Amino acid sequence: MKTAIITGGTGAIGKALVAEFAADYSVVFTYNSSTETAGELRERYGAQPVRCGFGEPGALRALDPYTADCSLLINNAGISQIKLLGDTTDEEWQRMTDIDLTAPALLTREVCRGMIRRHEGCVINISSVWGVHGASCEVAYSAAKAGLIGFTKALAKELGPSGIRVNCIAPGVIDSPMNGHLTPGELKELIDATPLCRLGKPEDISHAARFFESNTFTTGQVLGVDGGFY
Repeated sequence: MKTAIITGGTGAIGKALVAEFAADYSVVFTYNSSTETAGELRERYGAQPVRCGFGEPGALRALDPYTADCSLLINNAGISQIKLLGDTTDEEWQRMTDIDLTAPALLTREVCRGMIRRHEGCVINISSVWGVHGASCEVAYSAAKAGLIGFTKALAKELGPSGIRVNCIAPGVIDSPMNGHLTPGELKELIDATPLCRLGKPEDISHAARFFESNTFTTGQVLGVDGGFY
């Protein structure tokens, strides 16, 4: 069975991704502190949890036993922050870019070596609607997620001749704990700006990932799974 690496496997979207691909791949997923949830995913799906705090030096080394054989990489782990740029510290900016942009890039670099040798593979990056449109008071997050989109498009051109596909999903507002800091009024504003008039579900993202995984003539694309957000 082929190996899939899914980062951020214990979050709402991560759990949906593990469930989506566990029947077809030997799934390895990363987590940071949600040990109980990681154990539940291992028990339910037979997936392999690996503790990997991407903000820590050398964290990616924990995935070394799995990168060479990886056929599907989904860069899903990430953090967010609501803060004015003028109040954002150097450390906060660095942490945001380290986790949301640099870690996916470096992990992809390691995984791609094996993919190139086999002349096959699929990389899916999870960006954000804010990486497409930008968001006030989320400049660091928007910049990192926009960088992930640029990374996707450039790498798709670089790896296409090696038979490797690289695509990106830009979720809109998903019903997940990441949005737990929003007030009911703020959520309503976001729903009102979404033509489908609802929050997205984690499964909406995992189904989009399945499309990219299964469609072998699609690369370098950014799919907005955002309810038509504008």
